[in-house]
Amino acid sequence: MNRILLLLPLALLFFFSGNLMAQRTCAAEEVLHQEMQQFPELRSIRDAIEQQTRDFIEHGGAHDRVVVTIPVVVHVVYYNGTQNISDAAILSQIDVLNADFRRLNADAANTPSAFQSVAADCEVNFCMATQDPSGAATTGIERRQTTVNGFSTNNAVKYYAQGGLNAWTSSKYLNLWVCNLSGGLLGYAQFPGGAAATDGVVCDYAYFGTIGSTPPFQLGRTATHEVGHWLNCYHIWGDDGTSCSGTDQVADTPNQADENYGCPSFPTISCSNGPNGDMFMNYMDYTDDGCMNLFTTGQKARMQALFAPGGARYSLLSSPGCQPPSGGGSCGTPSGLSAGSITQNSAALSWGTVSGATSYNLQWKVSTAGTWTTVTGLSSAAYSLSGLSANTTYNFQVQAVCGGTSGSYSGAASFNTLSSSSCSDAYESNNSRSTAKVIPVNTDISAQIATASDLDWYRFSEYFRLPET
Repeated sequence: MNRILLLLPLALLFFFSGNLMAQRTCAAEEVLHQEMQQFPELRSIRDAIEQQTRDFIEHGGAHDRVVVTIPVVVHVVYYNGTQNISDAAILSQIDVLNADFRRLNADAANTPSAFQSVAADCEVNFCMATQDPSGAATTGIERRQTTVNGFSTNNAVKYYAQGGLNAWTSSKYLNLWVCNLSGGLLGYAQFPGGAAATDGVVCDYAYFGTIGSTPPFQLGRTATHEVGHWLNCYHIWGDDGTSCSGTDQVADTPNQADENYGCPSFPTISCSNGPNGDMFMNYMDYTDDGCMNLFTTGQKARMQALFAPGGARYSLLSSPGCQPPSGGGSCGTPSGLSAGSITQNSAALSWGTVSGATSYNLQWKVSTAGTWTTVTGLSSAAYSLSGLSANTTYNFQVQAVCGGTSGSYSGAASFNTLSSSSCSDAYESNNSRSTAKVIPVNTDISAQIATASDLDWYRFSEYFRLPET
């Protein structure tokens, strides 16, 4: 018994110390192996992609390439308001991708001089989509509140029927999903060659972009790492379990024993790779965001091979996703904006339909906020907001989309959520005389009047005591 009491505090010490240090986790390699087991034909597809990559590099195809611009759609799948990251956070992530893949990152100077000669501008740009797969205008951001509070690597976040959002055409867009990933997972990606319905990158909401993200992964490098996989780059250590026998198929990245965490000191030597050691500052290692700062010329060549004729992502070069739609005539502006069924944390928004509209885009925000949250592709002239804050003023505005043409956003309407001390029964079913609310005898009521046009009806019973005779 005494032996158990002595061991228990020691076990607890190990448990807590192991959770004090956050470490990068990526499941791209594991997902690839799972997909190969599930779809054996994927192995031959991957082999063909590798052969095309080798041929491209051997024939000097990486020289004199045009800059590639990839349209991006971001699918935000959130359970609560915290997970519903802002438009500004999303745009900050696109800025990071553009800086990192073009070697315009401010910390490029931190690359050790021993590796400066192989640090590469990958000549890959990213733009938020301005045209969706149907040709309609878009912000490149779509959102969905889900009942799933924690997704895994089973790709459920990529299917509407499983609580997520469906991919846009993968031959035209890079799909980025942002959600709550369970198990401490920061993100995962699908390598080229996989199923179109699941093609893209998934990132945890807490590590996406540079606004409100969580240290030590607050600089947007989780998406940089995962998009690197999507562009056919492997982990730099070759996922060989410290054996020094694995490979990332890149000649100018030193062989290293295993992943690096945190922010190592230079040089960190493994696999007899001295004097310069591991390239732990490579985006495809596991170090903290602040210690990552380069892709190499060899990694660039693997990426560029995808966009050569016959390459796995060649079709993206002709995508119209970054071109604003034109033509199609005019599209009206929604009017009659209204908010009803208002509670402490929700409201039902509605507006008048626009002739010819095929969908609507909604923007909403706290009245004092500087940025809008955008919901695109609404099929009806109504939307239910949830996850709001009590006793807060919100603004919202609506835009109609008519095929390939978008109208102007309406003027903003406002509503106030109920305060935390508001009455629990808002009496919103008694809007006519025939539906008057019955108030029992000897009962106090507090009535909520939501808007200036809100009419509430009540019915009372009054008793009189007759005098005795």
